[in-house]
Amino acid sequence: MQNPSRPAPAVGYPPANGYPPPQTGAAYPYNAPYYPNQPYAPPYNNQPYRASSSRAFVRTFLIAMIVVFISMGVIIFILWLVLRPRLPEFRIDSLSLTNFSTSNTSVSGNWNARFSAYNPNKKLSIYYDAVDSMLFCRTEFVAETRIPPFKQSKRNQTFVDASFAARDAYVERRALGDINADRTRGTLYFNVKLLARAEFKTGGWRARNKIVRVWCQSLPVSISSSNTSASGSGKLGAPKDCQLL
Repeated sequence: MQNPSRPAPAVGYPPANGYPPPQTGAAYPYNAPYYPNQPYAPPYNNQPYRASSSRAFVRTFLIAMIVVFISMGVIIFILWLVLRPRLPEFRIDSLSLTNFSTSNTSVSGNWNARFSAYNPNKKLSIYYDAVDSMLFCRTEFVAETRIPPFKQSKRNQTFVDASFAARDAYVERRALGDINADRTRGTLYFNVKLLARAEFKTGGWRARNKIVRVWCQSLPVSISSSNTSASGSGKLGAPKDCQLL
């Protein structure tokens, strides 16, 4: 039997702030603290803003470049319509041959050629630079020479001379047989190629640059001697137009 004068033993913890302890299985009896909605704080150093500014700059730059290229294309097209650049026209007026001879595997000789170049443009002059010319006996390369630069004004015709020399230039045996057969018949056939860098100008403005390739094909040269072991000479019978490749 307990002594009524002694206090009852303490069970658990004392109630906090005077509130009774919650009952077992009951929901939390106190109101949850209220936090007002906080505004969104951007990340440090405003990185999204900087990335957006960079994308806008790149987009503006690309649009500006496209506009510039389109404008340049329109300007060039208008200039082309106004100037109407035309390619020059070439003709070989003469081709002479001296000291021509053949051996078992080679040919020798001296050639002098004269070209006429015509500029058909009304508003453009043409300046020719790095002018090279090559001579072929049939399809076999024989000699090459460099021609000095020259200039053509509007609607101008200019004559250009080229000299070739070959000494024991090698040709294939089959081609040499065809050359000797042509000589026996009294006519040799040559091809001349002209290669130049042409610069079209009007005033102080360059309108166009182009590599001009001129091909003068199957030029018949009458040979004085049909004897393949002797030296012969000859010349082109009549002028012949050349093609632009």
